[in-house]
Amino acid sequence: MMGLFDFFRRDHGEKVGDSDTPTAEQLKSHLSQVGLPTNGLDIQVADDTVTVRGSTASQEEKEKIAVALGNVKGVSRVDDQTAVTGGAQDQPTMPPQEQPASQTRFHTVEKGDTLSAIAKKVYGDPNRYAAIFEANKPMLKDPDKIYPGQVLRIPPQG
Repeated sequence: MMGLFDFFRRDHGEKVGDSDTPTAEQLKSHLSQVGLPTNGLDIQVADDTVTVRGSTASQEEKEKIAVALGNVKGVSRVDDQTAVTGGAQDQPTMPPQEQPASQTRFHTVEKGDTLSAIAKKVYGDPNRYAAIFEANKPMLKDPDKIYPGQVLRIPPQG
């Protein structure tokens, strides 16, 4: 279980819907638009916190759903209560400061960041930017289009 995931920056992210806080239906539609499955997911919104319950096919899918929801303008927290029911259960995710290099980590984009710069910082090799890009598909459609405050999945070195 991923648990509570803080995104901190409610005023950044992709605008979904017309109000300051997107509805559960708008968030479900957003997940579908970025190519993530929504069958079996229950999404609830309370202020700037999104709670998602249900099941996913893999740990990777679970993480992508949480990140996609958290990168929406008006959302600062995702309470991930989904279960992985498929066969691809990776190791559970821990807070960034406790994550070993063998697990998926998360990076909040800062001003001036590029995928190459993040890859150099995380892997020691800027040419590994494609691994970060691939780990964040389908939310990322272009490796040059990231923005400050966005949270990215960083796959394990390997």
